[in-house]
Amino acid sequence: MEPYFAKTPKIIQNVFSDFTWRITKSSNQLKQIYLTFDDGPIPEITDWVLKTLDKFDAKATFFCVGDNIKKHPKEFKNILNKNHSIGNHTFNHLNGWRTNTKKYLDNVKKTEEIIDITSTKVLPSETDLGWNKLQNTKIFRPPYGKIRTSQKRALLKKGYQIIMWDVLSADFDQNISKEKCLKNVVKSVENGSIIVFHDSIKAFEKLQYVLPKTLAYLIKEGYTFKKLA
Repeated sequence: MEPYFAKTPKIIQNVFSDFTWRITKSSNQLKQIYLTFDDGPIPEITDWVLKTLDKFDAKATFFCVGDNIKKHPKEFKNILNKNHSIGNHTFNHLNGWRTNTKKYLDNVKKTEEIIDITSTKVLPSETDLGWNKLQNTKIFRPPYGKIRTSQKRALLKKGYQIIMWDVLSADFDQNISKEKCLKNVVKSVENGSIIVFHDSIKAFEKLQYVLPKTLAYLIKEGYTFKKLA
């Protein structure tokens, strides 16, 4: 597995400042955390995440793979009906470094279209206003955090905010323990942190252990949970 940072170094955040790594707030505001979940929606797993968030009265942002939205519209509906926010994560979970820019942008657009169509179809009539009415800001996270400069520039021009992270749980890493995964979060989090989890089959065993403990710890520390966009 390629090396990664559990806590994104400040120098990387500063060099790539046109990405959003964390949400900065003035010192007099409440301590806030931004939970994010990549790669869903997946039956049972995404629903478990939603139920767990409900127990702690926490909101989050789900960066969805377009093909999974197409396959699992019911789970996508549940995210929206729980008033969480949605981000674009490409249609086929593409690695931007290995994909030409046109193909990459077409894949993002395909996901945007399936979000539009599925949102309109599944939402209750009182909120059936289309995707742009539901969420004011288009947000995107590149799979693996890998994106070419040409892809980045094109997405920013199209009005996307590109969301990275400053805390990586590494719940996807099969070589670390669930305890290490939890430590990655609680030792790295700070006010305004964007934390990455995954509502995926690969990550689920660790997520079941880490997410409730993370939520309980952060509430004890005085944090509240906000969604992006």
